[in-house]
Amino acid sequence: MTHSSAADTTREENLNPVTPSNQWVLASNNKGKLAEFKRLFAAADLDVTIIPQGQLDIEDAIEDGLSFVENAIIKARHASRASGLPAIADDSGLCVPVLGNAPGIYSARYAGEHGNDAKNNAKLIAELQPIRDTQPSTPIKGMFVCVLAMVRHADDPLPIIAQGLWQGEILAAPYGDGGFGYDPLFWLPELQATAASLSAADKNSVSHRGQAIRQLLTQLPL
Repeated sequence: MTHSSAADTTREENLNPVTPSNQWVLASNNKGKLAEFKRLFAAADLDVTIIPQGQLDIEDAIEDGLSFVENAIIKARHASRASGLPAIADDSGLCVPVLGNAPGIYSARYAGEHGNDAKNNAKLIAELQPIRDTQPSTPIKGMFVCVLAMVRHADDPLPIIAQGLWQGEILAAPYGDGGFGYDPLFWLPELQATAASLSAADKNSVSHRGQAIRQLLTQLPL
């Protein structure tokens, strides 16, 4: 007969998709993202309590990856290691192909100051102006990217990865006073609106973050 040790039991618990307390840490301190995640997870009706890492006094991780996937995993492992709980992390941003997919993973600090939406938007407008001057009638394409990573424990060798892409165009001036980040510049031709002029419910139904969460849910063990 094989006997399980305490270490084996702990290892099995760490590999479970949900801890006995049914608590997961959300590895973000971004107020805009947290508000969206709160609504999205509420709509998913999971039997899980989602705890923002700030409530556990967990500082932001050092995002030194070179891709959205790498940074999402870094943040998830960091939050899980600090809390001892499963963790979900988001890494997202705006990619503009004519700028070599900038600002990309540097979206939040594009203008040098982390989280300064006004400066980031102003820099993007300035960077695109020479292109608009030479091609005034050509829409400038862009896409919001969201990668979600979930780890069951800090050293999880098989993180769950989900990705959402939201296609749109970049305006020459902001429009709409909702949302956050680059939402006022992100024009949706099919809706004749910017991300900043959509209601929260409408945005979540089509956004990159909404897509990624719905994809993540399909990968969670029942």
